[in-house]
Amino acid sequence: MPPGVDEGVRGPQVDPYVTAGGRLLPAGVRAGLRHSFPYLLPQGLHNETVAEAAEGPETAGPKVPRVLVRRLVPVSEQQPDSHGPDDLGRPFDQTDEFDRIVAEESDRDPDLAVIEAGSRTLRAHGGAPQGEQVPAAPADPEVAKALQEVEQELSTRWGETKLEPSVSRIAALMDVLGEPQRAYPSIHITGTNGKTSTARMIEALLNAFDLRTGRYTSPHVQSITERISLDGAPISAERFVETYHDIKPYVEMVDASEEYRLSFFEVLTGMAYAAFADAPVDAAVVEVGMGGSWDATNVIDGAVAVITPISLDHTDRLGSTPAEIAHEKGGVIKQGATVILAQQPVDAAQVLLKKAVEADATVAREGMEFGVVSREVAVGGQMLTLRGMGGEYDGIFLPLYGAHMAHNAAVALAAVEAFFGVGGEHARELDADTVRRAFASVTSPGRMEVVRRSPTVVLDAAHNPAGAQVTAEAVTEAFGFSRLIGVVGASDDKDVKGVFEAFEPIFAEVVVTQNSSHRAMPADELAAIAVEVFGPDRVQVEPRLDDALEAAVTLAEEEAEYGGAGVLVTGSVITVGEARLLLKRG
Repeated sequence: MPPGVDEGVRGPQVDPYVTAGGRLLPAGVRAGLRHSFPYLLPQGLHNETVAEAAEGPETAGPKVPRVLVRRLVPVSEQQPDSHGPDDLGRPFDQTDEFDRIVAEESDRDPDLAVIEAGSRTLRAHGGAPQGEQVPAAPADPEVAKALQEVEQELSTRWGETKLEPSVSRIAALMDVLGEPQRAYPSIHITGTNGKTSTARMIEALLNAFDLRTGRYTSPHVQSITERISLDGAPISAERFVETYHDIKPYVEMVDASEEYRLSFFEVLTGMAYAAFADAPVDAAVVEVGMGGSWDATNVIDGAVAVITPISLDHTDRLGSTPAEIAHEKGGVIKQGATVILAQQPVDAAQVLLKKAVEADATVAREGMEFGVVSREVAVGGQMLTLRGMGGEYDGIFLPLYGAHMAHNAAVALAAVEAFFGVGGEHARELDADTVRRAFASVTSPGRMEVVRRSPTVVLDAAHNPAGAQVTAEAVTEAFGFSRLIGVVGASDDKDVKGVFEAFEPIFAEVVVTQNSSHRAMPADELAAIAVEVFGPDRVQVEPRLDDALEAAVTLAEEEAEYGGAGVLVTGSVITVGEARLLLKRG
């Protein structure tokens, strides 16, 4: 029997997921057919039409939904009653609603109009996105157990700091999965600091413009499920477990064929790309794990490459100068892409611009084509005026602290403008009210996050000297504490002395501690470095994080002037995540 033909009671039927030549449609097209527009797919479709839809599976994402909607037609020429149900029991007025939205968007780019219409109808069925950014532990004991088992299995693989610089394993996994990462357009983010916050802002903007998004960031603050988000919310523990078991047989196939097994990060990356294709999403926002050229995420064709500020970090793997690090991070720049370049050290900028020229990429530079026009400290954040590539956007409230967050916002706005073709194909600006609404909704757990008052306790995941410097400036500007106590727990591969030197002017005293990670620097070793910077009288050692938090709060309360004391917990994402959990529990 020919592929795709089912001799059933209704006669020969065409499998909508197989082409006329018997080839399975790409993963993203299948996912789109299954989830986005099932009411456009009765039992049979013209073979020729499906074959046409399958042509050019590597085409950028926005064109795929347009072809599917406009080219796929039912086998039957009979027009059903517009108010009756289809074969799936779904009212045909949902199809009418889709057409109505497209018609209303006729003054816009047709590809974007169809994308947004599909997303809005899908959202209408699925409900509004959830805003919780750090999920609680699963309430169901069975789900919690299943999630723990998955984490234990993943922990047997190479950790995130043990690398073999190659994308061969992740490429092999993508191949056996059907190249899910090519089912949607992507925005790829690299840099040293600000990647996660920028990713969250980009995600919020795309969501506000009615696009379904997938976001992949690392590391997580509290729950591993945070790393993979759909429509602004981490996937559920149940979905995380299901996704892992869905791809596990393919992971084992690749493990058996490669010199080294897939690493922890490579498996998570495969899970993210598969989950995004299955959702399906209109756009993926992907943060690299480390570097760029050989990072596991670098199997996507990012139409927009975002490079946040580069400084010294992971110098044993990426290079000892900003220029050397930029060479690795510039590997995310793809042929013909648009590059959004945050302010960079001169030597790093030179390397990145050369990479862009070699890739025939278009470059937008902060301070030239876009940037921060003005900013003012406000209650709960700051008020911004940003200049994008399409125009100026004023009256933006960003509920995050610090000049660095304002610059992240400018980068995120430019990236979304580039994604929509603003400043290039379309000489127009984005809807300003939508931009304002998006930025006002942004959260970034563990980044200048206030988790307690009296005394105020702030969490920030700064873990290198450049990050510590901007955090110190942001704390001084936003809070003006009369007395600030630091709680610092760091990893053993970081420039801890540089971090301490950045915080020395603002910390009255520092409590050194360690988190539960095997990579944590022992508290006594950390204390020895702290004494070099602060002197023995300003350093207290508390190996347990809960004791360190209690000691810091006590120090702040004992000598506070008119209640103006505070505590800053910093040094590592893991330290911040564990402190957040302890403080949220009271």
